[in-house]
Amino acid sequence: MTVHCASVNAMTSDLPELRASHADRDRVVETLRIAGGDGRLTAEELDDRLGTALSARTVGELAALTADLSAYRSAGAPAKDVLAVKQHGSRYVRTGRWVVPKRIDLQTRECQVTLDFAEAVISSGTLRIDLDMVHGKLLIVSAPGIEIDADGLTLTYSKCKLIPARAGAQPRLRVELAGTLVHAKVIERWPRRGAPGQSMT
Repeated sequence: MTVHCASVNAMTSDLPELRASHADRDRVVETLRIAGGDGRLTAEELDDRLGTALSARTVGELAALTADLSAYRSAGAPAKDVLAVKQHGSRYVRTGRWVVPKRIDLQTRECQVTLDFAEAVISSGTLRIDLDMVHGKLLIVSAPGIEIDADGLTLTYSKCKLIPARAGAQPRLRVELAGTLVHAKVIERWPRRGAPGQSMT
């Protein structure tokens, strides 16, 4: 017996009432998050569609959420698992609606790095940041639901200043810091009011 399989997109025209699987929902959620990070969806649209996708029962409901993203879905690539930053001097900034990877590898010298999560598209529950920083600064612009764990850091003539975590709160993103700081510092702060995207100090 030969079994023929079809993708979610192919199913929707003939079998829109077919029950959606967890994998179907996950694929649509990933497409929506990438589209949000690329600016094709507003923050409100992204939140609405993600909520609908997670509760969708049929492939027809899922297809409706990405119908206006079809061309983008076929050409787009998923977010990188690892963002590698190797820089000597100057500044490195990620701000606005960027897609947060699963891991960031920072190797910097005399460099100020800013990671602004205020409008970032969070695609995973955990982000690991591996640091090899000498004479520099990592500024983390935080947001509600973000928790930072710095237990994996080794500090040499350096400092780490983080916002205290809320007791009992379940984070939507856990940031794990690991690696070494030499004559460097890590600072976490809230976004400045009235200055979206302006996170440098």
